[in-house]
Amino acid sequence: MKRKLRIGIVGCGAIGTSIARAINREFRAQAKLASLFDIDRKKALLLAAKLKNKGIIALSLDSLIKKSDLIIEAADANASLAITKRALNKGRDVIIMSVGGIVSHMDQLNTLAKKNRSRVYIPSGAICGIDSLKAISLRKVKKVVLTTRKNPRSFEDSEYIRRKGIRLDKIKKDTVLFYGDARQAIKLFPRNVNVAATLSIAGIGQARTKVKIIASNRIKRNIHEIYIESEAAKISARVENSLHRDNPKTSFLAVLSAIATLRQILQPVRIGT
Repeated sequence: MKRKLRIGIVGCGAIGTSIARAINREFRAQAKLASLFDIDRKKALLLAAKLKNKGIIALSLDSLIKKSDLIIEAADANASLAITKRALNKGRDVIIMSVGGIVSHMDQLNTLAKKNRSRVYIPSGAICGIDSLKAISLRKVKKVVLTTRKNPRSFEDSEYIRRKGIRLDKIKKDTVLFYGDARQAIKLFPRNVNVAATLSIAGIGQARTKVKIIASNRIKRNIHEIYIESEAAKISARVENSLHRDNPKTSFLAVLSAIATLRQILQPVRIGT
């Protein structure tokens, strides 16, 4: 009988919690939740209590990696690169949620993964069109533009907003907070533009991918509009994301995308590019 895939989750916030529950609910026949770790131990304890399994808490990242075949990074952009490198160096596969933290290091991660015969998975996240972008990138792509609209409250913890002296509570109409390339957007809004990082990796890179970020007090959903122009096709896509009930700064679709990626790993038949 084939051994179940042992999964470790790093980061026990809203995303990690949702994925953990999905593993226990939907993938019990093929996988098991082997370990949890969070730098904030209280979060790990709380999640373990919800799952009624306190024995899965790891005391360190290395301990979690040792107990797992697949690591799901659900921490933050400041930690995702270090987590991924340590996992790959131990020959583990990794699903990365905080894509903004690794987007500038893809060559390094590709080399590490090849060396250790591991795989890195990046879910499509809170957008659609990644499959098409990967396909048309095999030919000349002229333009990739991402326009993101969020409620001003989504940017409350942004250092860029504080430095600019922007009063989010005073925004009464749609206000462009940023327009530039994806590299700048990822640097200035690391918790808000994982979609820009994923688009950059799948398509024409950070320097050529353009990003516009708009604060709108009229909306309650995170809205992403993507325009892609190439010799193969022109693509326009709009996604209005429901917010995660436990963390309104996270789109629920991003969590479902991670779960769908896990399902694809576990199933013999894979759909999509």
